[in-house]
Amino acid sequence: MNADPAPTATAAAEPRDAAGRPPVRAATAADAESITRMRSAYVLSSPLTEDWVRQCTDELAPRLTPRGDARAFVVDAPDGTMAACALGLIHPVLPAPAYPRGRAARVQMVATHPNHRRRGYARAVVSTLLDHLADVEDVTLFELHTSPEAAPLYRELGFSGNPALMRMTRHRQHAGAAPGAQPVSTWVPPQQYADALPRAAAYVCLYVTDEDDRPLQLHSVYSPGHPWHMIGGAMDLGERPWDAVVRECREETGLTAVGPPRLLATVYGQPRAQRPYSTLQLIFDGGRITDAQIRGLTLNPREHDEARVLPLAEWEALMPARDFARLRAVEEARRTGVAAYVDTWGNA
Repeated sequence: MNADPAPTATAAAEPRDAAGRPPVRAATAADAESITRMRSAYVLSSPLTEDWVRQCTDELAPRLTPRGDARAFVVDAPDGTMAACALGLIHPVLPAPAYPRGRAARVQMVATHPNHRRRGYARAVVSTLLDHLADVEDVTLFELHTSPEAAPLYRELGFSGNPALMRMTRHRQHAGAAPGAQPVSTWVPPQQYADALPRAAAYVCLYVTDEDDRPLQLHSVYSPGHPWHMIGGAMDLGERPWDAVVRECREETGLTAVGPPRLLATVYGQPRAQRPYSTLQLIFDGGRITDAQIRGLTLNPREHDEARVLPLAEWEALMPARDFARLRAVEEARRTGVAAYVDTWGNA
């Protein structure tokens, strides 16, 4: 799908309407072959054979009628050939507040003959197509695929997303509405929705004790603010929580965490100046291990230099208050069988 967003001085020599715009007209079934040949020559990666041109023309012609699902607008060259065209295909979708009529359209192609580029023709035909689809056909959801070079034009017209899939919602103006006003809508393009979400980091921890239920903690070599903590770490993108637990346990201790997964606590931390995003920790029960297993732990020297077990009360003097509060909540969750929820960990 090509575009010619920057008209040049030569455009003054081309036909214009009273407002100085290229004369755009609605395509009819008689334009089906010309549109097909424009698509073949300037949109597809390989030109169509004549058999395919005939087949596509026969397919498109009846759809370019009032009862069909195709709408196109073209600019004619002075010699009567087609200088530019934009083709859209209307299709139904399930209704939603943002598109209550359940009508959507895909901008199937926009093409300009090389001899007529940089005259604003692509902008003219696609703008007219979008106006017609929104104001006459009552289409509210628009999609298209384009090239990175043409994407800026479509962003100017209201589309968002990456060139592989750009989307837009647009509503018919109603009497009494302010210019440009749109009805309240709950739908936004997926990328726009994702960009608006608050940032958060997800972590997993494994609560392990010795056979006397004394918590095991690892001493950090890189975090003086959290000198002792449970086995665990940040989840990788797309990683499931328990899979992250198994990986972190193996990397930090050499042990293999054995399920089934049992969640002991969920811990939330609010954003802070040094960490401008929320944190969410899922803490799982790692069971009890023997003294021999503790002696056999293989620590990663880049992360930890000691593993120690102590009665719960003795850990309070060795860690910040918020870390001990978390450890105490997890210990109680295992003892009582009631999962803990901690949402003040980042505030202490």
